[in-house]
Amino acid sequence: MSVHGGTGKDQKTSNWERRYAIRAGCEATVSETVHAHGLRHCRYRGLAKTHVQHVLTAAGTNIVRLSDCFLPGTTPASPPRPPSHFKRLCQRLPT
Repeated sequence: MSVHGGTGKDQKTSNWERRYAIRAGCEATVSETVHAHGLRHCRYRGLAKTHVQHVLTAAGTNIVRLSDCFLPGTTPASPPRPPSHFKRLCQRLPT
């Protein structure tokens, strides 16, 4: 078994690629919160306060991502990145 949780044959299947894409998205979100929002270092002591900081950091990350959503009919200034799972969810919400 490889480091990534599958054999070489498994990694060539579409099911494995789909599951790994979800994992890659989660890893990117964790990386963003660690690097852009300093999640690795907690400002508080105690589990309850640490949890509150993590929840507020996650909420702030989602707000920043929501602000990147464009209204229908608008065009971004530069070519957009492929939409994340979260962005696709936002686009399905009724306005």
